Amino acid sequence: MSTEHLMGVYNRAPLEVDRGQGARLWAKDGTEYLDCVMGISTNALGHANPILVQAVKDQAEKLWHVSNIFKIPGQEALADALCDKSFADVVFFTNSGTEAVECALKTARRHHVANGQPERIDIYGFDGSFHGRTYGAINAAANPSYTEGFGPKMEGFHQLVWGDKEALEAAFRNPTTCAVILEPVQGEGGCRATPDEDLRWMRQMADETGVLIIFDEVQCGMGRTGKLWAHEWAGMTPDIMAVAKALGGGFPIGACLATAHAAKGMTVGVHGSTFGGNPLAMAVGGAAFGEISKPETLAHVNEIAGYLKQQLHGLAQRFPDIIVDVRGKGLLLGVKLVPNNREFMGWARDTQQLLVAGGGDNCVRILPPLNLTLEEAREAVERFEKTCEVARGKLAA
Repeated sequence: MSTEHLMGVYNRAPLEVDRGQGARLWAKDGTEYLDCVMGISTNALGHANPILVQAVKDQAEKLWHVSNIFKIPGQEALADALCDKSFADVVFFTNSGTEAVECALKTARRHHVANGQPERIDIYGFDGSFHGRTYGAINAAANPSYTEGFGPKMEGFHQLVWGDKEALEAAFRNPTTCAVILEPVQGEGGCRATPDEDLRWMRQMADETGVLIIFDEVQCGMGRTGKLWAHEWAGMTPDIMAVAKALGGGFPIGACLATAHAAKGMTVGVHGSTFGGNPLAMAVGGAAFGEISKPETLAHVNEIAGYLKQQLHGLAQRFPDIIVDVRGKGLLLGVKLVPNNREFMGWARDTQQLLVAGGGDNCVRILPPLNLTLEEAREAVERFEKTCEVARGKLAA
């Protein structure tokens, strides 16, 4: 087999994966890896989790897909669970995070149309953000590497500098502003967490101006930060939220959550999906959400995250020539490096059999399963430390 017939949009690592179990991944040649990428924060309960495997088996023998022209009981059950444990009143199910973001953007604009203010179309995002690869999503993030070559920028999308409060306030007060979209903790952008006090201030500004707040918690939600939703740390809520990744534990599921007020324009016929919310996806999503939302799961995340962050800060002190900063929240951890992050990822993979993800601002991301054991966390730190030693030797050579 070769990759000659695959569209060349991925710069793939030289690793042929074969199977996984828990926090472990095995290559075709039998090499065992400690996986701290987890499908980029997606396999939140580890590879081949038996609860999710059983959910797939049980549902696959009954019904996979019927389309949304019929009632799907699994949708109603998962929507009830999501709304019960969030700010939301309504849910729209998708197949991916970018589709959930697209629904969120449409929901925000339709809200203002329903309110008699169709001129409110401007949506403000932030540098370093990532919201997916659809046209709306790439324009909301406005990363030049994703927008260049795809025609003119879409009307009504603007980018702010992350942390520029003065510019953000001006955006809130712009009479044509529709919504502000952000990740409470950036993923691809380098694991930057918006301060809790800034999130609370945004909520106050939104309430004052009628602007909607959209949170993209595709990566930082679903228990990743140690609370079910990342914004819970700030004690505030958005109007609309996109989630995915861990919602299916590796199975493709996304969801757009909204208050009834924010979703008032989403009436029959204005949006839809062929596959979104099909019975098979809902069975897996229900099982994954049931496990991740348990208090003991979230408590475990905080325990392991506390250990990892403490140990990584210790490594930063020992390797100031390698590590610049340790950042992030919960098990969405970023380590800003001196050496090139892509090279560091390769050294970790090839010399220590440790898999870590890339990120902006020359960071590597550590995204283990939420049920990573303390022993596995120690092993991850040891392998990361040895990679720092390898990096030190490479820089000295």
